[in-house]
Amino acid sequence: MALSDHERKLLAEMEAALEQEDPRLLSTLTGKARTKQGSRALLGFGILIIGLLVLISGLIAKATVVGVIAFLISLSGVILILTNLSVKPPATKGRKFGLGSTLEDRWDRRNNNEI
Repeated sequence: MALSDHERKLLAEMEAALEQEDPRLLSTLTGKARTKQGSRALLGFGILIIGLLVLISGLIAKATVVGVIAFLISLSGVILILTNLSVKPPATKGRKFGLGSTLEDRWDRRNNNEI
């Protein structure tokens, strides 16, 4: 069933509002290219894997220094992952955010224009 022109217009408005309010969510939902944070998190994961491989090789070689260095490499990878995957709340400027508040604002504007 095809959408009417009015429904397409409302959908386009809602997408534009979502893009303004939370572009990261929109890129996640639409499957667009990764952000820098996502790439850095993958880099951190790679560093973590390398650190674990070095740790295992240090255990096999029975070299304590290699194990300590491998632990530090793995720790830096975990820190890189955690700092780039943390959720940061949007800064509020006295106005509500979210799809619900946007729809409420549109409803109020629509009712004010009809009266």
